[in-house]
Amino acid sequence: MTTPDLDSLRLLVLVDELGSIGQAAASLGIAQPSASKRLSTVERRLGLVLVDRTRRGSALTPDGRVIAGWAHRVLSELDGLLDGAEALRTQHEAHLRVAASMTLAEYLVPGWIGELKRGDPGLYLGLEVTNSDQAAEMAREGKVDLGFVESPGSLPGLSSRRVATDRLVLVVPASHPWARKRRPLTAAELAITPLVVRELGSGTRETVDAALRKAGAGPAKPLLELGSASAVRNAVIAGAGPAVISELAIARDVADRRLVAVAVDGVDFGRELRAVWPAGRRLAGPAAELLSIAVRNAKSR
Repeated sequence: MTTPDLDSLRLLVLVDELGSIGQAAASLGIAQPSASKRLSTVERRLGLVLVDRTRRGSALTPDGRVIAGWAHRVLSELDGLLDGAEALRTQHEAHLRVAASMTLAEYLVPGWIGELKRGDPGLYLGLEVTNSDQAAEMAREGKVDLGFVESPGSLPGLSSRRVATDRLVLVVPASHPWARKRRPLTAAELAITPLVVRELGSGTRETVDAALRKAGAGPAKPLLELGSASAVRNAVIAGAGPAVISELAIARDVADRRLVAVAVDGVDFGRELRAVWPAGRRLAGPAAELLSIAVRNAKSR
């Protein structure tokens, strides 16, 4: 016994409902001889006589009516499966899960999301604000559709694309002695100075440590660890100590002289901000649209 094809089951159900092979064939848009041949094939596969063929016409046998009833249930379950799959697909297309590191979430991602929402007001979007390590891990595990990170290193298991560039700046309050310093600070001087820093796992912290190591001065020496760029900024303004922080976070404070940028000789604090998603996966729908918006905005900066 072999499984009948779905089109033949639909034909059988229609014969039961309409009372003749001719009407069933017309409903499906096929010729009556083709319909009769399909039914004969089903009979051979099931080893049963399903159609009583007489000179007056054709009708289902008792076995045929039983099989037609079962076929109707099979087709109804299939329709439910297809409807459910469509609902899931629509749900995925209408939802977007994003994770972003603190700096990106505070200063760049909201603008990108706003542009996306203007084009698709019905889109439901969830944004998880965390540090770069966690945003990358959530993307790697498929907990979010797209992540945005500041980490300078490699990202195993992830595809990535640059969405912006950023520069970190050493800042102090106007009352700090470095605010009046005439020559740039050296990498060694910065490395031995306790700093207000982000927590481990932060892309900003990783960038600072990597830049100092590259300059041969070792990682930053923490004075105070804080969980966001805003918290670091506020601590520096309050006089807690110097910090190396994204220029996105302190541009207005520097312009208003609440903070003073201090040059550091021989240290490159530039960095790329990247979108990440699981390696081997092709972005589609709202995730692809959000990435496109981010890249487009980066080109216009």
